[in-house]
This record gives sequence, structure tokens and C-alpha cells, in this order.
Amino acid sequence: MATKPEKLGRLMGIGLRVAGRMVNERPAGAAAASAARAANATGGRAVVDPQTAAAVGRAAGVAGRAAGRGMGGFLRPFRRVGGILWLEVTGFFFGLFAVYFGGDVWRMRAALHGGPEHGRLLLSAVVSASFAYLCVSAFWRARRR
Repeated sequence: MATKPEKLGRLMGIGLRVAGRMVNERPAGAAAASAARAANATGGRAVVDPQTAAAVGRAAGVAGRAAGRGMGGFLRPFRRVGGILWLEVTGFFFGLFAVYFGGDVWRMRAALHGGPEHGRLLLSAVVSASFAYLCVSAFWRARRR
């Protein structure tokens, strides 16, 4: 008796899904039956074995740490690239502010040797130099990574 490959694949897929469901339901059913037996034996109250609870806690801790290490390993390259991108974006914005305050200094350059806007000129120059330093250092740090 010859079967078509499509029908055979469907049958195998259905069989695997059913087997997977049975494997997943068996431990849950056994745990529920065990809990029901314990509840009947203690008059309706559920009793938790401390050793079993500790073992489950340890297993959960091990699984959680393993998942954390796995995700950390998966995200490590993205963290590096994200850090470089973050430094470049912040450097760009610091550069924009440095250019803005630098333009303010350029407009008020006549007040360099005195005048009513001399204090504002000095403040703008200090702020512009600070943002220029932050811009250059951000791009320098991004390049070193």
C-alpha cells in the first residue's frame, strides 16, 4: 500500500503533536494526583514536603541563571553596538549645542573687551567649550570601542 508523501508528513506531524501533548500532560497529571492524595490523607489540607519545595526552588534557580547567561550571551553583541550608537548620538547632540552656543559667541564677539554683554559672552564661550569637549570625548570613546 503506497502513501503519498504529503499524507505521510501530515500523519507524522499529528502523531508528534499528540505525543508531545501527552509528555507535557503526564508530569502535570502526576503532580495533581499526588497533591490530591496528600489532600485526602490530611483531611483536605495540602501538605508541602520541605525537601521537595527546596529541590524545586534550586531547580528553578539553576534554570533562571542558565536563561540569564544564555540571554546575556545572545545580547552581548547588541549591547556593544548599542553602546557605540548611544555614544555617537549623544556626541552629535552635544555637537549641536556646541555649535549653537558657538554661534552665540560669534555674534557677541564685539563685546569681548567690555560692554553690556561681556558676561553673557563669557558664559556662552564656557558652555560652548564644555559641549565641544563632551562631543569630542563621546566620539573618541565610541571609536575606542
